[in-house]
Amino acid sequence: MKVHSSLGNGFQESIYQRCLEIELNKTSLTFTREFTMPIMYEGVQVGTRRVDFLIENEITVELKAVIELEDVHLNQAKNYLEAYNVESVLLINFGAKSLQFKRLFNNQAKDQD
Repeated sequence: MKVHSSLGNGFQESIYQRCLEIELNKTSLTFTREFTMPIMYEGVQVGTRRVDFLIENEITVELKAVIELEDVHLNQAKNYLEAYNVESVLLINFGAKSLQFKRLFNNQAKDQD
């Protein structure tokens, strides 16, 4: 990815987020940065969570700037799939020497509409 190859690792997540926003603005994709999404429990909103990016109202992008992706990061992405009923979550880690990413899919997405 251009952002990682230009900056390398070692910056804070917010720096990568701003750079990715610049790159996304060059595309025809619709997106929202730091999109606030509700967390529901039994039909009641119990809180909110901001995702780094919501793209085309179908894909959440969660950025990390850690040495290595861990299970807790993957669990967070899995929670997004279910809680937000999106098609997929893209987890990108800019903190490693080489860019790391995982894409998780929700086979149940939009079936509840």
